Amino acid sequence: MDSKELEQLLKVYHKDAFYWARQCCHYDSEEAKEVLQIVYLKILEGKAKFGGKSNFKTWLFSVIRFTSIDSLKKKSSFESLDNLSLVDNDSFQENVIHYEHLLEKLSERQHKVLLLSFYHGMPLSEIAEVMNLHIGTVRTHYERGKASLKQIIEKEQNER
Repeated sequence: MDSKELEQLLKVYHKDAFYWARQCCHYDSEEAKEVLQIVYLKILEGKAKFGGKSNFKTWLFSVIRFTSIDSLKKKSSFESLDNLSLVDNDSFQENVIHYEHLLEKLSERQHKVLLLSFYHGMPLSEIAEVMNLHIGTVRTHYERGKASLKQIIEKEQNER
């Protein structure tokens, strides 16, 4: 694949890539921009190469995921506990369900599997490739995540 084709594909998937990077960076848009810039540099410099074993979007999301993990590890080693932001439940409007708030209550794997499935429209087989997991593991996290999310939503509705 030549550089023009690569640049064109990156432009096509840029919006989805940013949203995925943001989700991988715990909804921190600035961190997501940095991660995406690092990913694009890796790709354009040839440090990350598309081998054609999966579709381009699946491969791109994998590169973003691993880059965000590295970035967050580096960042967290320098950040003190005083600087960590916690979710402020008072900031959520009544009668509005915020998916970010709800998904944060799930395990990290369930959270990512549901985001990739529902928000990015990926089939479970592609999610398995992105997350580097066996398809059975992805199915388990998908089903358990849906069940947990249902319980969380019902609990929040009963509390209102």
